[in-house]
Amino acid sequence: MVQGFNEEVIKMVMNKIYHYLVKIGANPEDAKDIVQDSFYKAILYIETIPPDKFSSWMFKVATNQFYDLRRKTKKISHIELEENLTANQKLIEDMLLAQEEKKKIYEVLQQMSDIYKHLLLLKYDLDLSYKEIASLLDMKEEKVKTYLARARQHFKKRFGRYYHE
Repeated sequence: MVQGFNEEVIKMVMNKIYHYLVKIGANPEDAKDIVQDSFYKAILYIETIPPDKFSSWMFKVATNQFYDLRRKTKKISHIELEENLTANQKLIEDMLLAQEEKKKIYEVLQQMSDIYKHLLLLKYDLDLSYKEIASLLDMKEEKVKTYLARARQHFKKRFGRYYHE
């Protein structure tokens, strides 16, 4: 491995980016390709990437590649819902309700601005700290907190509409 970069850290970063890309709408194969291509670019530019900025750099490159791909293909993204149905009727009903809930959450997220969607996914899906999010998005920590509070309010308002229809 390249000096200053730990293989375990690189694998963890690549895994987080993959899951994040899938959450924001990339299909699993495209997400794998984007992560692989981003890592290839990291190898090419490794001398210019400070080790403490590797994660942010990879995240930015991968996110930009995702948006480039989305612009090129103009695909409508969708969530792949797991289907592990069993014979237990109560379990099936619970799973269907959970899938319906996931679909509603996804639909609300897709209606939100990209920055709000990214902030909510990074905080609540990937469990990143404010500091980590600020680093990844190249924002000040206070700005992340402010935008995240607005994103939560926006999400609650839109999500609440599903239950009042």
